[in-house]
Amino acid sequence: MKTTSTGTRGTLVAPLALLAVVIVAAAVALALGSSSSSPIPSPIRVGGSAFPGVEESNQRDVGGPIDSRSLTKLEVAWTLALPGVSSYGAYASTPVVSDGVVYSQELDSNVEAIDLKSGKVLWKTTFDAPDEGPNGVTVAAGRVYGATSSAAFALDQRTGRRLWSVTLTHSHTAGIDMAPGYHDGLVYVSTVPVTATSQYAGGDVGVLWALDASTGRSVWKFNTITQSGAGGPRSTGGPRSTGGPRDAGGGGGGLWYTPAFDDSGSMYFGVGNPTPFPGTGRAPWGSSRPGPNLYSDSIVKLNARTGRLEWYYQLTPHDLYDWDLQDPPILLDSAGRELVAIAGKGGIVLALDAATGRVAWRRPVGIHNGHDHDGVYAMKGEYARLRTPATIYPGLLGGVIAPMSTNGSELFVPVVNHSATVVSPSEVTERSRVSTGELVALSVRNGEVAWRRKLRGPPFGATEAVNDIVLATTFKGELLAFDAADGRELWGAQLPDGTNAGLTAAGNMLLVPAGIAIARHDVPRLIALRLPGAE
Repeated sequence: MKTTSTGTRGTLVAPLALLAVVIVAAAVALALGSSSSSPIPSPIRVGGSAFPGVEESNQRDVGGPIDSRSLTKLEVAWTLALPGVSSYGAYASTPVVSDGVVYSQELDSNVEAIDLKSGKVLWKTTFDAPDEGPNGVTVAAGRVYGATSSAAFALDQRTGRRLWSVTLTHSHTAGIDMAPGYHDGLVYVSTVPVTATSQYAGGDVGVLWALDASTGRSVWKFNTITQSGAGGPRSTGGPRSTGGPRDAGGGGGGLWYTPAFDDSGSMYFGVGNPTPFPGTGRAPWGSSRPGPNLYSDSIVKLNARTGRLEWYYQLTPHDLYDWDLQDPPILLDSAGRELVAIAGKGGIVLALDAATGRVAWRRPVGIHNGHDHDGVYAMKGEYARLRTPATIYPGLLGGVIAPMSTNGSELFVPVVNHSATVVSPSEVTERSRVSTGELVALSVRNGEVAWRRKLRGPPFGATEAVNDIVLATTFKGELLAFDAADGRELWGAQLPDGTNAGLTAAGNMLLVPAGIAIARHDVPRLIALRLPGAE
C-alpha cells in the first residue's frame, strides 16, 4: 500500500455526492466534474473486539493502537467484494465489530459475519431487498438486529439464522433506511416516506417503532409528523405533545440513524423533512401542510420504555428544501453539563441541554446564502420574500449529511457545500456542477470553530475520533487522517472506489467501506487495514 504523509497546514480543494433524493448516477457525474489543485493521496494497492457498533451516546470515539504515530504503518490485511447493489450504490452502512467478528449489511439488505483477522465470511443471510441507505446492523444480547427496506429482523449472532421478522411499511412508497437502535430489551426502527425506487410524494408519515427484542412484538410507536388535531402525534402509552397546528395533506419525517440513549432511560433522535417539498402546483410553498409540520427537522427526546414525549426542538419550521435534521444525536459532558449535539442537511450544528431541550449554542457550518428562514416566511404567507428561480445553499445534497464524531472536547463535523435551484414554488432541483467539502472542528463547550480544513472531495461518510486523530473519507474514495488538535492533515490513502459510508476502528484494525463504483468496471469493496505487530 502506498500512502502519503503530507504534514501540511495548507488548504485542500474539493468535489461531490450522494445520500439524499437523487440517484447515484447524478452524484457520480458531479463528483467527477470537480477539479483539484492539490495532490491526491497514493492509491491503496488491493491484493489479496471492539464495541458492538456505535456506542449508545453516538460519540464515535475509540482508542487502541492506531494514532498519529502509528497510522502511516497501516497495511491492507484483506478486502471483500460488496456485490449488493441499489440505485444508491453497494454499501452505505458502518461495519460493526463484536468479539473478533465484523457484521456488515450491504445495500441489498444482505448481512454477513466476517472474521476480523482473516476476512473469511463465516455466514451470510440473504434478503435481496434493495435499500437507499444508510442502513446497517446493531449487535446486542447474542443477536444481530437490522432491517430490510420494509421489515425489521433479528438474526442469531453465531449462525445468522432468522429469529423473527416484522413488516413495518404499509405502502409502496414507504421504506426503512436506518440501523436499528437497541436499549434495555427493546429494538427501535423507523419507517421513512421514501424507498430506493420512489421519491418523497407526500402522504406517507415516518413512524418510529419500539419492538420487543426477543419476539419483534410492537411495544409502542410514535408518528414523527403531525397527522391529527392541534396536539400533534401520539406515542402509544404517552401523552400528546403540545405541538403546532393541524397539518393537512402532508407527510414526511422518519429517522435515518440510530438514536442515542442516556442512563436515565431516555432516547434522542433526529427527524427528516416534511413532504411534499417545496410544494405542489395546487399548493405551492408547502401550503398543503400549514404550520411548522412538527416533528419534522427536529430533535426529539422520548422515554425509551414508554414512548412518552419529554421535549422537542424544531430547527426548521415548515421546511421547503429537504433540510432533514437527520444525523444521530451525540450525548456530551461539557464541564458537568449534559448536552446533546445534532446536525443535518440545513448546515447548522446545535447543542442543547439534555435535560430541558434549551439551546446551549448554535453554529452554522459551510455555505449559507440567506435562505435559512424561507420556511418561516412561507408558513406566515409572506410569499413576496420567496423569489424564483433562486440558488440556495445548502442544497439537496449539502449541509451535514454524514454523522459527526467527538473526542469530548471538539465535535468533528463533515460538511458538504452544494447548491440547489428553486425552479418554482412547487419545484426544487439539484443543479450544481460543483460541490466542495470541509471538515470543521467545533468546541463542545461553546460551539466556536477550533479549526477548519478544506477537503479534496465532499464527505458523505461519518468521521471517527481515534486517540489524537480524526479520520474522514471523501466521495472520491480518499481516506484521510487529521490531527485532532489543530487539523493538520497527517496521512492519506486512495481507496479503489468511492465511499459514502462510515468507517470503523477496532483495535489494530481499520475497516473502510468503498461502496461506490466510480469507474465502469470498479468492484466495490470492504477494505480492512491492519497495524503490523499490534493487537
